[in-house]
Amino acid sequence: MGGAGNKRKNLVADKRGAKPAAPASAAATKAKVSRKAKPQRAKAPTGNVVTRFIRGLVRFVWRIIWGVMWRTAAVVALILAGATFYFYANMPPLADLLDARARGSVTMMDRDGTVFAWRGETFGGAITADTVSPYLKNAIIATEDRRFYWHLGVSPRGIAGAIRTNMSSGRSAFSGAGGSTITQQVAKLLCLGVPFDPDAWESEAAYEADCRRGTVWRKIKELPYAFALEAKLSKDDILTIYMNRAFLGAGSRGFEAAAQRYFGRSANEVGPSEAAMLAGLLVAPSYYAPTRNLARAQARANVVTGLMHEQGLLTDYELAEARAYPATLSDSAESRRGIHFADWLMQSGPAYLTRDTTEDVLMRTTFDPRLQAAAEDAVRDIFENRVRDGSEAEVAVVVMSADGAVRAMVGGRNPSVGGFNRATQAMRQTGSAFKPFLFAAALENGFEPFDIVEDAPLTINIPGSGAWSPRNYDGEFHGFVTLTEALAKSLNTPAVRISEAMGRDQVRAVANQFGLRSELAEGPALALGASESTLLEMTAAYAGILNGGSAVRPYGIEDLTLLGEQSPLFSATNGMGDRVISEQSAQMLTWMMTRVLQDGTGGRARLPDRPAAGKTGTTQAARDAWFIGFTADYVAGVWMGYDDNSPLTGVTGGGLPAEIWHEVMTRVHQGLPARDLPMLEPQRPVMDDRSFRAAPEPRQAPASTLDDTIRGILGSIFGGN
Repeated sequence: MGGAGNKRKNLVADKRGAKPAAPASAAATKAKVSRKAKPQRAKAPTGNVVTRFIRGLVRFVWRIIWGVMWRTAAVVALILAGATFYFYANMPPLADLLDARARGSVTMMDRDGTVFAWRGETFGGAITADTVSPYLKNAIIATEDRRFYWHLGVSPRGIAGAIRTNMSSGRSAFSGAGGSTITQQVAKLLCLGVPFDPDAWESEAAYEADCRRGTVWRKIKELPYAFALEAKLSKDDILTIYMNRAFLGAGSRGFEAAAQRYFGRSANEVGPSEAAMLAGLLVAPSYYAPTRNLARAQARANVVTGLMHEQGLLTDYELAEARAYPATLSDSAESRRGIHFADWLMQSGPAYLTRDTTEDVLMRTTFDPRLQAAAEDAVRDIFENRVRDGSEAEVAVVVMSADGAVRAMVGGRNPSVGGFNRATQAMRQTGSAFKPFLFAAALENGFEPFDIVEDAPLTINIPGSGAWSPRNYDGEFHGFVTLTEALAKSLNTPAVRISEAMGRDQVRAVANQFGLRSELAEGPALALGASESTLLEMTAAYAGILNGGSAVRPYGIEDLTLLGEQSPLFSATNGMGDRVISEQSAQMLTWMMTRVLQDGTGGRARLPDRPAAGKTGTTQAARDAWFIGFTADYVAGVWMGYDDNSPLTGVTGGGLPAEIWHEVMTRVHQGLPARDLPMLEPQRPVMDDRSFRAAPEPRQAPASTLDDTIRGILGSIFGGN
């Protein structure tokens, strides 16, 4: 029991496991608080003053550099994003990106409707990545961008590899290999969205050259456009643009045009070897074009098939088959027939539908591939067997119908697109090939084939030039001869006498009306072919003799139609023009020209199975040699000479040109029945069997050595020769 002053505390049980709290002294508590509140002492700086200063300076500079870098990167990112958005917002629809050629194309078909030539940039039609041959699609990706379906438009690895390759080859970083993805190449093909402006660019070629420049600034500008393409279009859409816009040589824009041009089939149908050859063109279209060097194109295709096989895009069997049976050209692509003919059509046709066309034009022509082959084979055969090796002599051949329709043309021994065409562009002196037009004027002015003219020395005083005396090629004079003999033997003084008797103006007028448009000589040498003309003009003028005396305009275009249209914009059925001489005069002249082959200078041109007429021509010093003639079916002209106008050696119109003409016409007429020429053989003067009886005195061209009485007597005596 406690006292009254004691107060009892309640009893509380201890918690199990709890340790009794030790009484904390005031000193301990104070020390603990003191340790927590006291800050950690910084480490003392190490090194001397100099090293500490350098470290501080480096840290300061790095902070500046880092600040500039991340701010610059942010600005660049914003600019890139803005440029990408701009290109994205202004990008036209896919259909408008497939064909943006500033110029159109011209596709030429022969008289049977088969394509034989292309000019301009041919666009074969739009193809898509999902319809094109899978071999072609895989060949493009394997060759140009194997990671195409995985990157975002730009391949840093590819760019780095290209820079390394360029620098190791001694070039600048961005010269040579570019490391561009297909998307970047599409950006380049689209010229970063800048359309062609004829007022701002000298030509489309200059515009495209600027678009293809591989400068650093151009590469930088490609980035946002490539990103915009990837954002706007699918991968297959980008590939579709690439397949339709890539240039693949021989005027082919896009893989469809190239497949049609080289193989005669659609890009949707090509096999492994053809696909590899087409894809192989991308690196250098003109160099690897199979029309330029097929073996080189096939070797490049082997590289592409190897890449396809390495990437699992070709099986072992497909690889072996592609290499065992490499792609070859179609017949039309391989033949290369009619190059000069096609060039002539591009120059002679309406400019807005040919060389300056902005549309795709289909041209149906008068071209005959069989006759073209005949002309080319004949030229090759003569030069291989009759001309010395290494000769640089040139030749031109034209074959046409009597209405002026040109069927074949050889403009030189080694044709090339856009090359010099000696059949249409070479202005050469015609020599005695001009004489039929002189005799045409004579017949129209009342002369007859058996009229007598004198072949004797003749001198004419030309004001300002002095005396001029024509000579014959053989250096001899043949006395009194008929007009027919004078033409057949190509005698010069009789031709001059006839021309001077009629007046040169009449000779010049007839020649002009027959189609010799170039300026004709003013002096007496006009009769001897001192004027210049082209082979095409001369051949067309001879066609006027064959058709009965009407002028013809040589033509090669039958009609022109825009691609997709039904009605032609232009058509021609023949080149017949106005009548120049009477039909009777034309038919008598034709008979006179047959004697050139039978009795005169054109014997080597004679055809054994059908009648033919023609005329030789050789200019002074044999700088030009001609033979032009015709049968009832075709007219053909041959010219031979040197481009530098140097003399031929041992060649006259009656030699190699006549032989070439013979070979051309023999091949041209294979399988054709012989037909008579439309000619009229004049009646010869009548002589009694027992004694000479004078025929009616013929009209005479003036002679300078005999008076009129002696001339009349001798004319009667020699009238029967």
